[in-house]
Amino acid sequence: MARRRALLRRLRPAWRQRLLLVTLGALLCAALAWQVVMGQIRQGLEQSLLVSHRALQTEIDRFRYLPRVAGEDARIHAALNAPADADDIDAANRYLQKIAAQTGSGRLYLLNPAGVTIAASNWAEPDSYVGHDYSFRPYFTDARASGSGAVYAIGVTTGEPGYFISARVDDPDLGVHGVMVVKIDLRPLEQAWAETGQHLAVTDRDEVVFLSSVPAWRYRPLTPLPAATLERLDTSRLYARSDLDGAAPLLPKGATLRIDGKGRATTLRGTPFENGWRLLAATPLWPARAAALGTAALVLLAGLLGLGLADMRRHRQRLIALRLRQTEVMERKVRQRTAELAREVEARARVESDLRATQATLVQSEKMAALGRMSAAIVHEVSQPLAAMEATLTAAEFGLSHAPEKTAARLQSARGLIRRMQRMTQHLKNFSRREVAPLSPVSAVDVARSALALAKPRADAAGVALHCAAPADAPMVHAGHARLEQVLVNLLHNAIEAVDPGQGEVTLSIERSAAEVTLRVTDNGPGISPEVLPRVAEPFFSTKIGGEGLGLGLAICFEVVQQFGGRLDIRSNPGAGADIAVTLPLLTQHDQREAAE
Repeated sequence: MARRRALLRRLRPAWRQRLLLVTLGALLCAALAWQVVMGQIRQGLEQSLLVSHRALQTEIDRFRYLPRVAGEDARIHAALNAPADADDIDAANRYLQKIAAQTGSGRLYLLNPAGVTIAASNWAEPDSYVGHDYSFRPYFTDARASGSGAVYAIGVTTGEPGYFISARVDDPDLGVHGVMVVKIDLRPLEQAWAETGQHLAVTDRDEVVFLSSVPAWRYRPLTPLPAATLERLDTSRLYARSDLDGAAPLLPKGATLRIDGKGRATTLRGTPFENGWRLLAATPLWPARAAALGTAALVLLAGLLGLGLADMRRHRQRLIALRLRQTEVMERKVRQRTAELAREVEARARVESDLRATQATLVQSEKMAALGRMSAAIVHEVSQPLAAMEATLTAAEFGLSHAPEKTAARLQSARGLIRRMQRMTQHLKNFSRREVAPLSPVSAVDVARSALALAKPRADAAGVALHCAAPADAPMVHAGHARLEQVLVNLLHNAIEAVDPGQGEVTLSIERSAAEVTLRVTDNGPGISPEVLPRVAEPFFSTKIGGEGLGLGLAICFEVVQQFGGRLDIRSNPGAGADIAVTLPLLTQHDQREAAE
């Protein structure tokens, strides 16, 4: 216990030093992340200011020279020369209306030397400028004094804000003849800025915001306005109806600019514009703060994790040293168990080999038993052709001397009887041999016909009618010819034994679907009782009386069909016969070519 406490006392200073280094590294990385993100923010603000500056400049330049050009028209001069002439005034109104419609400008109107509107593009509208006195507006006084003027203001007639550009109309004889003014609506720029998520604003020479994508900034000064400035703005009525006197400054001393009414810290960038305007762009600082805090947290977490992993590594080395001996013991046990498992695997392999050999022997025994059961019928089938052949040969011998012309027909008949016995013996030979050949494409129709030929003698002896229903084509399956034939013969013999002699009927049909071939054996016997049906496929189970057979027929059939990749289904209703179906996968032409290769 004392040693552990002493060790802990030695480790604590080292842990404090490591923790201090990790904390300093986290703070350094946070500062670096802050600088990187702030640089990106400043670059984004500069780009936003540049694009917005160009957009605002382009919008103003579209109509900058429209008042001067429009003021050169003869109809304008005629209206100024004869303001009481209704025809001249009507011609000037329609001219201004046409120019405003074609150029897409807002309102275009003409002021006489006293500042009263005598013609306007909106002369026919309810809020027409005609007859209104705008002599107090700076754009009128500036145009009279210097030849041109420009100011952003809220319309005293319509209440709608706009940018007013004016140009003096001079007469060679009279001097100042009038002032032409165009009003431009810059509010679409505000909407575009707001839709892109930018926080932009434009201030006039008095640092009053008159355009902004943030509605809360509009018509508010950046800093408190002097009394003289407020009086001048009231006189010119630039921001009428905006309550500029009661508006709180956006940047009072020691405060930060708010976005959307939220007190989040922001950074502000500005660029000068014409007429003393400034274009401002602001963005919140939370991305930089989030990056700094996130970087600090990640570095701190990574450092703590590294310290923890280093400590775990030291503990692990100690554990490894302790477990090496246990590992050696376990390895010895594993080797012993592996040797035991190898012996068990070898023993199981021998047992499986013996089981396969026993199964093959049982199959052959069942086949031999089937041949024994067919022996009486085979003797009957062979004895008939032999007796007939003997009589035919005797008649042929007699005919050589008395009727030579009939001898050839009798010899042909004897040859047919011999072929019949050859076919029967060939079927018996194929049935009795032990097949070891691999699976190959075989014709289901050929196998069915061979099975019927082998079962026919027994069916004839029992007085049972055999029927065959095969399709026009010859579907192919992947199986062993002899083993599939043995399965069908076994099923046919079972069906023959199950029906009543003299009245029984057994049918072997072949059905083909899109992917399968079904060889179905049906009979009209009494069927299989529900108590016996679940056990018919069990080895050594038999319902035959007197010990006939080993009870392995259906069990072997099940095994053989499964080896072919198929299934054997048994269905029966008492009194309605049995239906046994051997279903095998259909072998397509492509599969046949692959098997051949």
